[in-house]
Amino acid sequence: MSESRNNLKRILPGLLISIVLIAVILSFVDFKTTLSALQTANYGLIGIAAILSFVWMAVRAVVWRTLLRDKPTYQDVLFTTGEGYLLNNFLPFRLGEIGRAFLLSRKSGGLTFAEIIPTIVIERSVDLIISAIIFLSALPYVVNAESSPTLGYVLGGVMLFGLVLMYILAHNNQWALDLFHKLSARFPALQKTGGSFLESFFQGLGVLTDGWLFLRFLFWMILNWAIALLAYYLMILAFFPDGQWLWAVFGIGMAAFGGAIPSAPGGVGTFEGAVVFGLTRFTADESTALAAALVMRIYNYLNSGVIGGIGLVREGQTLSGIYQQLINLRNKDPQETTER
Repeated sequence: MSESRNNLKRILPGLLISIVLIAVILSFVDFKTTLSALQTANYGLIGIAAILSFVWMAVRAVVWRTLLRDKPTYQDVLFTTGEGYLLNNFLPFRLGEIGRAFLLSRKSGGLTFAEIIPTIVIERSVDLIISAIIFLSALPYVVNAESSPTLGYVLGGVMLFGLVLMYILAHNNQWALDLFHKLSARFPALQKTGGSFLESFFQGLGVLTDGWLFLRFLFWMILNWAIALLAYYLMILAFFPDGQWLWAVFGIGMAAFGGAIPSAPGGVGTFEGAVVFGLTRFTADESTALAAALVMRIYNYLNSGVIGGIGLVREGQTLSGIYQQLINLRNKDPQETTER
């Protein structure tokens, strides 16, 4: 009971933010205009964007598999990637990130949970850095450069600092392990389980010590973002034929930062609010902007729903079953987790 109460307390702030943003959006849009925009949209362009959503997922699997040094099969990485995004769309606490590490550790055989987690941290850190760069590159064209907020710089700086720190740890892992063992000497249980986890964690960070591998990762990551940018531009053109690339650049930057705000699962409310806000910097038609945001949400659900759904069916899993396994994972001995 106490655990359920604690989970509710953790979910509640995000739910409240989502509810407030949904209420704000609904207060100023005209539903007839939104419906009309959905009916008259260019579905040829939306169809191309839908195809690109699967191309995006295929490339994203290559991104992650590169960080994993190509050890798992591409098929396992692809379906696990889809499963992770599907979990994020419907489960709280962004469990999809933990979930895909957990699921892949059971499929790959040679990789442990603790080895996989650093690759996800690196992937997400670079995602945030790229989104900050995209957002900041468009911002001066939207508002006065002097009035540009520092949030993007701060977030990008924090993520860059995190990558540098992980790079230093990867090159000095023995020093870090020795320091941990020294500080935890009075706590044998912590030393045993924590030391085992850190050894696997640092092994996963080893990708940062391979310059060629990291360059390959950056190439696929940039290509992945370019595909997403093209898809968003096509969806904007489907509703705003006079839309420009800047709309998509600023919109996808806003959507990325909107996804970082605490919210209900899947960024419900925060994603729509970010997209509508981004588009209304260029057009006064909030109702049509909402129609575009709703199509973009379907775009985000499409590839994870199909690829992740197929993956779950192949493995005989359900969302509720994985959620319970992930909750149980938190209560298990860390030593057992690192050996998975």
